[in-house]
Amino acid sequence: MINSVRNTVLAILNKNNYGYISPQDFNLFAKQAQLDIFEDYFYQYNYQLNKENKRMSGTGYADITKGYEEVINTFSVTLPLAQSTPSTNNYLLPSLLTTNNDYFLINKMLVNDVILANGTTTGFGFGVNEIIDAGADFISRGVKVGDIVGIVVGGITYNLSIIDVISATSLRISPSVVNTQPLDYTIYQQYKYKEIEKVTHSKITLLNNSILTSPSLGYPAYTTENLSSDIFPPTINNPGQVICQYIRYPFDPQWTYTSLSGGEPVFNQSNPSYQDLEIPLDDEPTVVMKILQYAGMSIREIAAVQFAQANEQYEDNNEK
Repeated sequence: MINSVRNTVLAILNKNNYGYISPQDFNLFAKQAQLDIFEDYFYQYNYQLNKENKRMSGTGYADITKGYEEVINTFSVTLPLAQSTPSTNNYLLPSLLTTNNDYFLINKMLVNDVILANGTTTGFGFGVNEIIDAGADFISRGVKVGDIVGIVVGGITYNLSIIDVISATSLRISPSVVNTQPLDYTIYQQYKYKEIEKVTHSKITLLNNSILTSPSLGYPAYTTENLSSDIFPPTINNPGQVICQYIRYPFDPQWTYTSLSGGEPVFNQSNPSYQDLEIPLDDEPTVVMKILQYAGMSIREIAAVQFAQANEQYEDNNEK
């Protein structure tokens, strides 16, 4: 999609002799255009919900709310959170360092409150698909296929699925992890999650001081501050125990190329840095118009800006 968008933008600019934008500038403009459209999904979703509540929205193929919900869900991620310090109830929120992407909106936080076993690995087998703990007894602890192993490797927290209980001291897991040891681990029963309630800092003080309403594993709570979250009760402090479902920002688009002898860049999708636009195909006209606006400002050509704004306004009016 990104190559089609760039070709369209250049065709409009070159045809009217507005100028030329470099691949670097195009990538910057595409990033901003994609962010504009991405954030607008939430406003449009809210707008359609209001129309639905007023009985002004259709059903079936005319259910526009469902369409926006599906688009937003393509950016949904569910991952375990890393702890700021091992064995503490302070967990780091999603970021490029902890989950490889930043979050736009945290939808919910979950805690796995059923711990079957924990310990430290004493070895790995079958490459890195089997973890071994010579001091464990997985069978007597009721560990089964499908249960989850929370483990931290290289500062990244993983929740690995058990695909085979080989013996009392050995488990086969998926996906694989790097072959290092010893590693602390915690095994959780699958699907045993409780949703954590988000509370304010003033409310958590009242809750913690109350015998009746103090957070528990059955009714956990959390507060956020800076780039981390405190989970209550403090006994929630194991690797992989807290899972976050959030909406991430779209990845920065990268139109990658190979320069020929003539100097004209040629699209190269096989470049490791290549990243396509993540918005749906039906938003291609919108992203083209937004990039034209940025390009028009860059080359100081007001006609290009006005052309793009007029087309974007026309599309907006037709969609309401």
